[in-house]
Amino acid sequence: MHKPVNGFSRLSKQEKIDWIATNYTEDAESTKTLLKRYWNTDLSVQKLHDEFIENTVSNYYLPFSIAPNFLINDKLYAIPMAIEESSVVAAASKAAKFWLNKGGFKTTILGTEKVGQVHFMFYGDGARLQRFFDQTKKQFYADASSITKSMERRGGGISDIVLRDLTDQLDNYYQLHCTFETLDAMGANFINSCLEQFSKTLKDQAAQYHDFSEEERQLEIVMSILSNYVPNCVIKAEVSCAVGTLDEGEMGNEQFAKKMVQAISIANADPHRAVTHNKGIMNGVDAVILATGNDFRAVEAGIHAYAAKSGQYSSLTHAEVKNGIFRFWIEIPLALGTVGGLTSLHPLVKLALEILQKPSAQELMQIVAVAGLAQNFAALRSLVTTGIQKGHMKMHLLNLLNQLGATEAEKKSIVAHFKTNTVSNAAVKEALQNIRQ
Repeated sequence: MHKPVNGFSRLSKQEKIDWIATNYTEDAESTKTLLKRYWNTDLSVQKLHDEFIENTVSNYYLPFSIAPNFLINDKLYAIPMAIEESSVVAAASKAAKFWLNKGGFKTTILGTEKVGQVHFMFYGDGARLQRFFDQTKKQFYADASSITKSMERRGGGISDIVLRDLTDQLDNYYQLHCTFETLDAMGANFINSCLEQFSKTLKDQAAQYHDFSEEERQLEIVMSILSNYVPNCVIKAEVSCAVGTLDEGEMGNEQFAKKMVQAISIANADPHRAVTHNKGIMNGVDAVILATGNDFRAVEAGIHAYAAKSGQYSSLTHAEVKNGIFRFWIEIPLALGTVGGLTSLHPLVKLALEILQKPSAQELMQIVAVAGLAQNFAALRSLVTTGIQKGHMKMHLLNLLNQLGATEAEKKSIVAHFKTNTVSNAAVKEALQNIRQ
């Protein structure tokens, strides 16, 4: 019977390890050994990792990989990716090489606006609230000036503050819908600090507004928080070439282009397909976001909401054939940063940004979008030609062999065998048994 623990956060790291190993694992000593094996041998680096979050007992490693040969706006990139899934990096690299001599990837920033909101309840006349807001709006900017002055010096700051009446959706519900420009910072702390000041100004000014009734002066602040849905912080990435240069061999270029367009149409028609389709895009997007120390949970939430903006969840990518030209493109919202947070703390994040030639936030948006587009192109190309499993299972082969405890000699022999044979769990087990017999 497990018992709750008091003051766990105040225990030393070793005491935390001892407690979790003794109370929640079958072999406490092997658990302790495992957790310590993943510590960084450089104690200063380990201390840095320990202080990123609370109650750390070890590190959880993901492979840090490179997808080379990405030509983006006529500039060549090698893209760092942190991900555990087989074939993702290989697929992205293959797509990069495919488009390298066809003009590469082109990108366009469609917007960089970020959003935060003050949610509140107002028990009174909406028209009177609007008049109050119009008369008070300048005060919001003035009261937040100590927070915004540094960002404003760099060219960012508060873009606008708008009062929204949402009482048709929820009784008495209003919000201050606020937009921001945060430049190279993701800006979460900046935005939330501004919003909390806005809520204080709103409450204080309402309490003394001459035209409010006593009940109206008691407006209720519910919460102040940024939004991870940023439909006006959007990047477009695309590739295009003449259909005749697609080099699809046996299938034929025209048939290949037609099937790619059909694949997108299917993802637009059926949410079941769209979710898997977009998951493949996020394989590329998340891998770069993780490698560069950004918040992949926020990006995931915002992008999937964007995929449903029409009222039905659908494809994030688009394709067409017009006048003999095949075009393939993506538009996604991305609120990213290249300063602040882990970008100046995590050694591998700093290295990733150096490998990417120290991009601005807008440049990182472009790189991430391209990674997602490349991943989707590679996946669809496999699906409409050879099928997804042929390439994926070959990349997964080493994982299967490691699970089965194959020696290095056995791995070498079996990898050679499956260069010309179909990979499956059963086939790999059989091949390994044959070698051992």
